[in-house]
Amino acid sequence: MSKNKVLNLKDKIDGNEMDLSLCNLTEVPVKELAAFPKVTVLDLSCNNITSLPLEFCSLSHLVKVDLSKNLMTVLPDDLGRLGNLQHLDLYNNKLTILPVSFSQLKNLKWLDLKDNPLEINLAKAAGDCLDEKQCKQCAARVLQHMRILQDEVDKERERRFLKDKELEKKKETKQREREAKEKEARKRDKAEEKERKRKEYNAHMAALAIQEQKNKRKEEKKKRNGQIAADKKAAESAPKARRRSLIGLLFKLLLLGLAGVVGVCQLTGLKEEAVCVPINVAVDDGLSWVREQEVDVRVRKLVDEVDIRARELLQKLSSLVPQLLEPLGVVPTATEPVETVEN
Repeated sequence: MSKNKVLNLKDKIDGNEMDLSLCNLTEVPVKELAAFPKVTVLDLSCNNITSLPLEFCSLSHLVKVDLSKNLMTVLPDDLGRLGNLQHLDLYNNKLTILPVSFSQLKNLKWLDLKDNPLEINLAKAAGDCLDEKQCKQCAARVLQHMRILQDEVDKERERRFLKDKELEKKKETKQREREAKEKEARKRDKAEEKERKRKEYNAHMAALAIQEQKNKRKEEKKKRNGQIAADKKAAESAPKARRRSLIGLLFKLLLLGLAGVVGVCQLTGLKEEAVCVPINVAVDDGLSWVREQEVDVRVRKLVDEVDIRARELLQKLSSLVPQLLEPLGVVPTATEPVETVEN
């Protein structure tokens, strides 16, 4: 409201009362009314007010309020904050219900709800308000009715609170169960992963062991094959060596035998025998053939040296011949000295 209207409100004050009836108001000037805390009686009757603003409930200094003959369909939910209110006139409005907080108006002594389309239970509780006594009874019965409603509302609120709490508890329980399942699943997955890695490790180690065994058997087989080859080679070479040794021995024996035969036929009385004659002739022819050959002086010297050594060997053998022939009963005859071959 403007400053002039504020001054006009001052003109509406008489002691502790303010009369704003028949002012054609559509809303209550709460901010301006709050400036007059000494006003405890407020008359707003016979206006076009449809509702009270929430700020109206802050005017806790009000003791008597007349809102009769207006167009209100609802009262603010916090109406119970008007703790000092004792007299309330709501005659001829359009109210159907009262706010539950109405039960908190503990100091209310007088109430008029006539000519309002109240819901059935509230209308029964309100009854008539044709005189002072009935209006006081109306206040008492309505307060009692509203307290019952307040209790029901409180119970409903408590029930909703408990229900919400139970739902929250169930939700938390489900959340914990879900978290426990997730934790168990993670633990199981971790254990399975660990078991998988352990199996992979064991399989890897087993594969390494098998490969090592294969390599070991392969190495052993290689060694055995090498040993067998070496033994086979040794077995094959041994007969050859023995054969070579036997051939060498036989050759030596043959040479010794030939030398012995030649010695016997040249140095003993057997040289006239028919067996020795061809041998002696062959030896003499050979020596003669060598002498007749035109060879180098060094070769002739070598032949002469060989002849001398041969005759020395024959002389040595001649001394052994009697010993060899004596067990056989053969007595050798004296032999003539062997003459040195002349050049």
